[in-house]
Amino acid sequence: MSDERAGITSSALSPEEKALDITLRPRALAEFIGQAANKEQLRIFIEAARKRGDVLDHVLLSGPPGLGKTTLAAIISNELGVNTRATSGPALERQGDLAAILTNLESGEVLFIDEIHRLPRTVEEILYPAMEDFKIDIVIGKGPGARSVRLELPDYTLIGATTRVGLMTGPLLTRFGVSLRLDYYPVDEMENIVRRAAGILDIEIDEGGCHEIARRARGTPRVANRLLKRVRDYAEVEADRVITEDVARGAMAMLQVDEVGLDVVDQAILGAVIDKFSGGPVGLKTLAAAVGEEPDTLEEVYEPYLMQIGFLKRTPRGRVATPRAFKHLDREPSGRSDEALF
Repeated sequence: MSDERAGITSSALSPEEKALDITLRPRALAEFIGQAANKEQLRIFIEAARKRGDVLDHVLLSGPPGLGKTTLAAIISNELGVNTRATSGPALERQGDLAAILTNLESGEVLFIDEIHRLPRTVEEILYPAMEDFKIDIVIGKGPGARSVRLELPDYTLIGATTRVGLMTGPLLTRFGVSLRLDYYPVDEMENIVRRAAGILDIEIDEGGCHEIARRARGTPRVANRLLKRVRDYAEVEADRVITEDVARGAMAMLQVDEVGLDVVDQAILGAVIDKFSGGPVGLKTLAAAVGEEPDTLEEVYEPYLMQIGFLKRTPRGRVATPRAFKHLDREPSGRSDEALF
């Protein structure tokens, strides 16, 4: 579940909410909770680059939304002591858009491209020499008088973030010297994240309240921070401004988030597969139409967690609800073959 899933896009957030979201983000590797193996790799690579007086190799950060890819990109810049220029794949529509950013980079700076898998192919092509040789080729003029000019770039580090590594081309993937995948966080790490955020927000919370939020946060810090702020609102109005276990449970019931973190849409997806399509298999587009969501949204935002907890399975014939999903929704399996079930 991301802010977009809750009907809140980054552009819809007030300046105060955006500032609050930024303050919750750690600024150093030592403050970043979880992802121990990735943190250790980054610590060594950053320290080695600093000792050599060299730029850090290009870094690819992958994984589901909300796990800290953007935060880690900012931390890398902070640890290197350099500035960051940030953009996104969809924003770079023409080669000139990317060329303008690259030619304005200062030596050692970090260029962060979010959703790098959505770069247009024509734009991606000028990244190849820019990443490998720190040069770009641009074409000046049109027709018979057109000529190619090679521009030198300062040494820099490209950090790409993606939720869909499978959509990236081989030539682009192989140009990243460091590739790190972020995974969902276990409950104990989520509890530490909730405690840290509660301290920053000056929220009083006990161990039971912390655990209730952490176990329903889908292993995702972004979700944990959003839930914490909504539970805080509930505690201020319906309780004594203290988040206890009972207060957290009451808030989650109001938000319609169940014990494993499934919200209304998650339950609608599983309900549609089980009730409308006898547990599956059902095609992605058909399922999307049944629940009123876009296929890409289902595939990129909702499905990863449902698959992670073993409630949904992708097969060559379509999506299938697992026995665990039937049990969770208190349904009885019927009209499916063993192949569909398992």
